[in-house]
Amino acid sequence: MFGNYYAYDSIGPVADSLQRILHFTDTQIGTLNAIYSFPNIIMVLIGGVIVDRFGAARATLAFAVIQGIGAVLTAMSPLFPVMAAGRLIFGLGAESMIVAITVAIGQWFVGKQLGFAFGLNLSFARLGSYSADMSTTWFKPLYDQGWQPPLWLATGFAAVCIVGAVWYYLLDRQARQRFDLSQASPSDRIVWSDLWRFDRSYWYIVGLCVTFYSVIFPFRSTFAIKYFQHAHNLSLQEAGAMNAYVFLAAIFATPTFGLIVDRVGRRAAFMAVGTALLCAVFPLLSYTHVNLWLVTVMIGIAFSLVPAVLWPAVPYVVTADRLGTAYGLMTMLQNIGMMLANLGAGALNDASGASAANPAGYRSMLWMFFALSLFGFIFAALLRLRESGPQGHGLETVRA
Repeated sequence: MFGNYYAYDSIGPVADSLQRILHFTDTQIGTLNAIYSFPNIIMVLIGGVIVDRFGAARATLAFAVIQGIGAVLTAMSPLFPVMAAGRLIFGLGAESMIVAITVAIGQWFVGKQLGFAFGLNLSFARLGSYSADMSTTWFKPLYDQGWQPPLWLATGFAAVCIVGAVWYYLLDRQARQRFDLSQASPSDRIVWSDLWRFDRSYWYIVGLCVTFYSVIFPFRSTFAIKYFQHAHNLSLQEAGAMNAYVFLAAIFATPTFGLIVDRVGRRAAFMAVGTALLCAVFPLLSYTHVNLWLVTVMIGIAFSLVPAVLWPAVPYVVTADRLGTAYGLMTMLQNIGMMLANLGAGALNDASGASAANPAGYRSMLWMFFALSLFGFIFAALLRLRESGPQGHGLETVRA
């Protein structure tokens, strides 16, 4: 998870260099992260089914190798089509690998402080993202050399991802032999119509997932550093550090929130609070001169709280034998949202002439993110209403 997230977030810190040195437009920069999501419109759903049929450990290793190949291709050439192809292959493996890891945690820890286990997993992911942002300071000589050395560094961390996948595969095999567990329980055939027969609570969680991540990653991982440079006159190192603090907070706060939710329940209520905080961020950025530290803290709380509750909620509303498919479908729709949001944000910035000379041009992008955040809050509120009634699955009660 650390290596995967570092490699994903490596585009944001070099966005300004890609524009200055290679003359990429904001639409092209947005495409580099949007195309990461493109294969996952289908692949993560197939990947989820593969996990259900062949086991999470085997799937994790296979997908980790694919994302490593994509990271190498991204760093190889200054040509946009080659770099975009690399990001596409990277996404082909990375998101399915995350699905496999998510399923593994759901299988091993359900009923045993699941929220805390998911929180620790996300902490390592956030540490990767934090490291990518702070790399502008830690590895400043690489950034001084241009866009390519930082991307080769990201490739090295993608290799760390493969090492972790091998380690997990060996640990999982040893544990299953010890407890005499099978690798997977495949069904004879896939019933695709069953994809749309999940409970309504599951679809509310999916809706929240899509809208929340369509805000967080396109803003934070693609355009935030560039926005802070142009709209708030920060240097690359200052903007990278400011953006990194969101993930620094999440490293510690996510497992803490997971542990709290395990103890007190109220999962849907916590998700509503997190999305409400995210809603408030973008009007503050658009129309006030509020200290960026306040905005960073608000994003950090939302980014720690919502994922710590959202992902562990799925095993409570979906049966264990359909968990891989459920996470695959959820991640598929999430990636559609992230792809469209990246493309939309880049197109809005280009249409509005957003730049250091025209920081107001970023306002339309910020309004798009506000609208998506508002829809996320609505989904969280609907989930809260359903889970508080007789058709609920106990998300609001203590389950671990």
